[in-house]
Amino acid sequence: MALKVTRLRRWFAVGAILVVAVVVGAYFLAKRHLESTLNKVPEKIGIEIQQSAQGFTVSKSEAGRTIFKIQASKVVQYKLGGRAELHDVNITIYGKDANRFDQIYGKDFEYDPQSGDVTAQGEVQIDLEPNPGGGSSPDQAPPKELRDPLHFKTSGMVFNQKTGNAHTKERVEFQVPQAGGSAVGVTYDARKRVLTLQSQVEVQFHGPAPMTLTAARGTITKEPQMAVLEQPQVVSGSRRTRADKATLFLRPDNKIERVLAEGKVEMEAGGEQSGEVKAQELELVLSEQATLRRATFSGDVRMQVQGEQPMQGSAGRVQMTFRGKNELVNVHTQDNVKIWQRQTAASTSNTSAGEQDMELTAPAMDFQVAGGHRLRSAETSGPPQLAIRSVAQKGEQTLVAAGKFSAQFDKAGKLVAVHGAPDARIVNSSPGQPERVSTSEFVDAAFTPGKGIGSITQQGKVAYVDGERKAWGDRARYTPADHVLVLSGSPRVVDGGMTTTARSMRLNRLTGDALADGDVKSTYSELKAQPNGALLASASPIHVTARSMTAHKTPSVALYTGGARIWQDANVVEAPSIEFDRGQRTIQAKADAGQRVSMVLVQIDKKGKITPVAVTASQLTYSDGDRKAHLQGDVVAKGGDLVISAAAMDVFFHPRGGESGNQTSAGRIDRIVAQQNVVITQPRRRAVGEELVYTAEDDKFVLSGGTPSIFDAELGKITGVSLTFFRADDRVLVEGNQTSPTVTRTRVAR
Repeated sequence: MALKVTRLRRWFAVGAILVVAVVVGAYFLAKRHLESTLNKVPEKIGIEIQQSAQGFTVSKSEAGRTIFKIQASKVVQYKLGGRAELHDVNITIYGKDANRFDQIYGKDFEYDPQSGDVTAQGEVQIDLEPNPGGGSSPDQAPPKELRDPLHFKTSGMVFNQKTGNAHTKERVEFQVPQAGGSAVGVTYDARKRVLTLQSQVEVQFHGPAPMTLTAARGTITKEPQMAVLEQPQVVSGSRRTRADKATLFLRPDNKIERVLAEGKVEMEAGGEQSGEVKAQELELVLSEQATLRRATFSGDVRMQVQGEQPMQGSAGRVQMTFRGKNELVNVHTQDNVKIWQRQTAASTSNTSAGEQDMELTAPAMDFQVAGGHRLRSAETSGPPQLAIRSVAQKGEQTLVAAGKFSAQFDKAGKLVAVHGAPDARIVNSSPGQPERVSTSEFVDAAFTPGKGIGSITQQGKVAYVDGERKAWGDRARYTPADHVLVLSGSPRVVDGGMTTTARSMRLNRLTGDALADGDVKSTYSELKAQPNGALLASASPIHVTARSMTAHKTPSVALYTGGARIWQDANVVEAPSIEFDRGQRTIQAKADAGQRVSMVLVQIDKKGKITPVAVTASQLTYSDGDRKAHLQGDVVAKGGDLVISAAAMDVFFHPRGGESGNQTSAGRIDRIVAQQNVVITQPRRRAVGEELVYTAEDDKFVLSGGTPSIFDAELGKITGVSLTFFRADDRVLVEGNQTSPTVTRTRVAR
C-alpha cells in the first residue's frame, strides 16, 4: 500500500501553523505586563483632567536584564471611568533569558480599568523572532542576524488584564518562511492555557509543491502540549487528504513529536495513476529534526489504485518506516492483509484467455522500498494464499499457498516474482470438476506485466492429484494461460490403474489430457480377466513403451508414438503409433515410412504343435471384445513355412476362456479372412486369389474371387471358381459354376 512522502509532509505542514499559534498564545500572556504599566500611567499624568504625553516608554527588568519594553508616541487618560488611549504602540519582548526579540505593534489601543480590557482599535502586527545569542549580548541588543520572523496581523484584539484571556472575532493573518494563512476568530483561555482558532483555518504552503491546509476549527493546549484540528484537509495539486480530527503532540520546544489523525482518514491522488487510502486512524512520528520516522494507518485500512492495472488492498494496520529526509524504506501490514487486482470492464471486453484477476491474502506482509518510492521486495508472515481467477473462464480458480511468500519487484516497481516455502500447495478448481491439487517443498511464480502470473514452478517432492490421476516428480511448471503442468525429474503418473514414467510429462489441469515424452513406459494393472477376450483378456498387466504418449481423461484413451510397443504376456504389437483404449481394450496401430505395424500370433494344430505367426501391415485395428484384428495395407503373415499376403486381412481368435498356461496365454488364431491380391506361398506351392478364408482347426485354405489358382510343383497349375487345399497334404478341391463347368489340370513331370 504505497504512500508518497509528499502526502505525509502535508501533515507536518498542518503542525507548522499550530506551533505558531501556540507561540502567539504565549505572547497574549506576556501582555499582562501591559496592564500593570497602564495602571501607573494615571499617577504620572494625573487623573482629574485629560492629558497627553509624548515619547512614553515603560520597561520591566529582572537581574539586570530587560524582560519587555512598551513604547508609545502618545498616552491619553480620561477622567470619566479612567479609560486610557495609547497611540503608535510598539511592544518588544526579550524574555527572561533574553532569547527572544518579539514585537507587537499597532496604531491605537484602548484600556478600560473597570473591565480590565485592552482593546486594539485598529490593525495589530506581531513579529516573532528567536535570539539564541541574546544572553551574551548587551541588554536590548537585537539579534546579530534578523531572519524571517513569524508574522501575524489582526484587528479588534481584546486582552483582559484581570483574567489574562484574549480574543478577537476578526480575521487573523499570518506569515511564516514557507507558508502563510489565516483564521477567523481567535480566543485564549489563560486559566486552561488553551488557544482556539474559531473557524475558517487556512494555510497556504509555498515551495516546489504548493499545498493548502484548511480546517473548520483548531485548539492548542499547553498541558498537555498539543494542537487539535477539526475536519482538517490538505490539497496539493491533484492530491487531497482529510480526516475528522487531527491531533499534533508537541515537544517542550514546540516542535511536532507526533500527529494523530482520526475518523474517516482519506488520502486521494488524481492523474493517470489515481489512488486512494482510507483508514480510521493515521499516526505520524517525527524526529527532533522534524523528519518523518514512522506513519501508521489503523482501523479498516483500504487502498485503491486506478489506471491501466487497477489494484486494491485492505488490512487492519499499515505501518511505514522512514529514514533520512523522509525517505520511505519499509511498509509493514498486518491483520487480515488482502491485495487484489481485477481487470476493468473496458479491458475484459477484449480480454485474452490468459488474463487473470488476482487476490493475495496473508496475516501480515512487509514491503521493502528502494529510493523512497519504488517497491523492491516483500515478504509475508504467517501462511499466505494467492488466488488466480480466469477472466475468460468464469468460476475457474487457482489457489497458491505456502508457509511464507517472498516477492520481488522490477525497476519500475512492478511485481515480477513470488517465492513460496515451505509446504507449497496449488489447488485448481473449475465448475463441475473435482479439485486438482499439487504440493511441493517450495513454489516460484513468475508474473507477466499487464496479465498476471505467467508461470508457477514447484520443486522438491512434487505430488499432483486430479481425481483418480496422481503424479510425482522432482520439478513441476504450471502455466495458467494454457492450464498445463509440466513434470520433470523422474516423473511418474498413476491414473486408474495406469502407471506411466517418462523423462517429462505435460498434464492439462483443465481438460485432463496428459502428454509424456522421452522413454515412456506405461503399465496397466488392476485388470480383470475377460474370459471372452483374446490378445488382451488376461488379468496380467499390459505394458506399453514409446518415445511419447498422449492420454485423454474421458474416454480413457492413450496414444503412443515413436517406436511404440504394447504387450500382455506373449502377445506383442509394435508400430510407430499405437492408440490404446484401456476401457474397451482396443488397439489402433499405424505405420510410417520407416516402420510397419507388426504383431506375433500363435497357431496351434490338432496335435498341439505351436507355430508363431508374425504379421506386418500398414494399419491395425484390434478389439478384444470382438476377438478380431483388422489389418490393411500390404499385409503379410508369416508362420513356419507359410507366407500369406493381401491388401487387407481379418484375424479372428479363440476366446481365452478360463484356461491358463502357455497355449492360452498367447493369441490363438481361429480363422483368417484375407481380401484383395491374396498370395499364399509355401516351399512347393503358390496360390493367388481375391479372397481367402483360413481355418486354423483343420489348417484349411479356401481361395475364391477373381480366378483363383494354385501352382504346385508336382500337380502343376490348378484354377477354378473356388480352390480348397490343406497345408498338411497335397489335396486340392476345385469347384466350378455354370459358366465354368470344367476344370483344367496340367501335370508337370517330376
